[in-house]
Formats: sequence, structure tokens, C-alpha cells
Amino acid sequence: MPVSFDHMVLGINDLEHGIAFVEERAGVRAVFGGVHPGRGTQNALLSLGTMRYLEIIAPDPKQTAAPWVPGLSGMREPRLVVWAVHTDDIAAQAEIVKRAGSTIQGPLDGSRTRPDGKVLRWKSLRLEDDRGGLLPFFIEWSRDSLHPAVDAPSGCRLERFWAASRQPDDLAAAYSHLGVEMAVERGDKAQIRGRISGPKGIFELTS
Repeated sequence: MPVSFDHMVLGINDLEHGIAFVEERAGVRAVFGGVHPGRGTQNALLSLGTMRYLEIIAPDPKQTAAPWVPGLSGMREPRLVVWAVHTDDIAAQAEIVKRAGSTIQGPLDGSRTRPDGKVLRWKSLRLEDDRGGLLPFFIEWSRDSLHPAVDAPSGCRLERFWAASRQPDDLAAAYSHLGVEMAVERGDKAQIRGRISGPKGIFELTS
């Protein structure tokens, strides 16, 4: 389990479908989180423990902007699309990533208005090439913002989060260069995997 794991994002073309998909497996219903203005998406949230959560993301039909996740509108079955690690110093993390030879986007300011009207703010740092979502993006939450895991529906726990690749040593080295701890195993398909326990037992999400 990456020590700095923050959240994983489950993509689907319809938010209610994604919520129902997770509830059927977890026994806990994710709650609507809000929309991402100008980014074409909306989300629902489920806590996976302290400072860890699952974000279900789908197109927002009220926005004209295309979803920031490529191909999201065509995803009829939920799958993990990206994941994030948290940092207390996004600028320092940017230097680590650049020294690793990666081209970056950011740090960028982000915000979302919660259903209770409070504004959640953060800064994010993304890799130009995240190997199709295998490599994380980085997030620094504003000190005046409540972390989403604090008041999202509880009852589930992230038991394991890892990656698979036909070239596990190469992928493990990429994580190491970014300063990210991540278990990598050999597999027929390159993907990220999350194992979650809940009232209905254990289930897995994959990319």
C-alpha cells in the first residue's frame, strides 16, 4: 500500500450507474460530491479509511466542456482511470518529478463546491505521460479544506492497492524515481488494482 495514497478514481459514463455498481459490491452507497467547473465532470465519494477515498467520476450533462478524462463518455463499465498520492509540498514534489525526467502539468489550482456550499480547494501536479493511469498524479489539499475522506460515507476499507505489468521492474523503477512506494507484480496486462473490504465482503476494482 503506498503510504501517501490519497484516492483512486473510478470512471463511468453515468454517475448513478457507478454509484449502484459500487454499492452492490460494497454495501455502502457513495454520496454525491459535486461538479468540476469547466472540466465536464461530476463525482460521488466513498471513504476507504483515514485520508483515503474512492472517487466515482462521470460526465456532467449540465456542462458543455468535454470530460477531462479521455473516453469517459463511452465507458459503459466502471474502471479505474487515475489515482492520486497526497503531498504537503506540491512545489517540492514538482522538483522531484522533474529530476526524474518527467514532463509535468502544474502545479494547477483546483476547486469544487460541495453540496453544503463549502468550497474544497487543492493544487495538483500531473505527468504528461502517466502510462495510461499507471503512474499517479499528486495533490496538495488546502489547509482550510476538509479532506473528502473525513465525511464521505464510511464502512469500507482499502486493503491493498498495487500495479501489474509485463515489465514489473521497469514500472517499479518509474515509481521509485517519482518518490512513490508501490507494489508491482508481473501480469499479462498493465493495470492498477484496488482491493476493498466492506459490509458485503471483499471486492476489487481494476483499470
